[in-house]
Amino acid sequence: MMKAVVVESPGGIEALKYGDIEVPSISSGQVLVKNEFAGLNFIDTYHRSGLYKRDYPIVLGQEGGGTISKVNDEDKSKLAEAGLKVGDRVVYGAFGSYAEYTAVPIAKLVPIPDGIGMETALACTVQGLTAHYLSSSVGSGVARPGDWVLVYSVGSGTGQWTSKMCKLRGYKVIGTTSRNKIEELSEADAAADFGCDHLIVLENVQGKSYADYESTDIVSRVKEITDNRGCKMIIDGVGKSTYQISLECLAKRGIFVSFGNASGAVPAFPVLKLTPQSAYVTRPKLNDYVATREELLERAGEVFDWVKKGELKISVDKTFNL
Repeated sequence: MMKAVVVESPGGIEALKYGDIEVPSISSGQVLVKNEFAGLNFIDTYHRSGLYKRDYPIVLGQEGGGTISKVNDEDKSKLAEAGLKVGDRVVYGAFGSYAEYTAVPIAKLVPIPDGIGMETALACTVQGLTAHYLSSSVGSGVARPGDWVLVYSVGSGTGQWTSKMCKLRGYKVIGTTSRNKIEELSEADAAADFGCDHLIVLENVQGKSYADYESTDIVSRVKEITDNRGCKMIIDGVGKSTYQISLECLAKRGIFVSFGNASGAVPAFPVLKLTPQSAYVTRPKLNDYVATREELLERAGEVFDWVKKGELKISVDKTFNL
């Protein structure tokens, strides 16, 4: 038996049930990972609430890190071909990580390089890989180094990762953040910490920790900063509260990248809204940008390399007992 957090049916936080369940059996092509850390991501709330449909009951979580504890005899050669063995430290993106053990496909295992701790490596996984494809692949050929990019929610999480990686790619970055995220820092110092050339600070919704996107005229600020040209790429994980702002901030032939629903799902809108700027729109997801093991390792390798060189600073907000 093992401890795990199970969602038996979709709902609010009360749907999370902590208790004992069977250790998962491993199928062909899988290993058993003994978790040291499980990543907490906003997307977990979508699986818990039912916004993203799953076959319940489920063990929540979709990224973890630990050591390989078991592999079936018939898969030992496959594991060796992946450059791994029982006892190796790995991180992964696979469902069921809110548990002591997770059955993980060998193809989804990422070895942790020497010199990088488990906690840091896990922080590089879902959010780091998401930021990598957002900054390097989605807008490729549309936005180029030197172009302006708008990234929301750069004060934490994927937004901050993405902002920093966009700077590493040579973009000029405008970021937004809620006032509580900058604490005692000046706006200039906060911008530097978050990887932005310009930072738009928003007031918090009263009594809440998240931003009020009506507290500042983001469109006017973006037009002012970009000499009225707008941004060639908008990277928007907020969703319902910001999609209209994003469309109005686009430069000619720019791309609106909507990758999250933090404020709710983006409603359907007529494609005619793209006409004024001859704009593009895309709604990507991580799995399609780590579609092969080679692509997964290539992205992870570049992120780890930036971390080891000190070019990408990692901050872990909080750590809880597993």
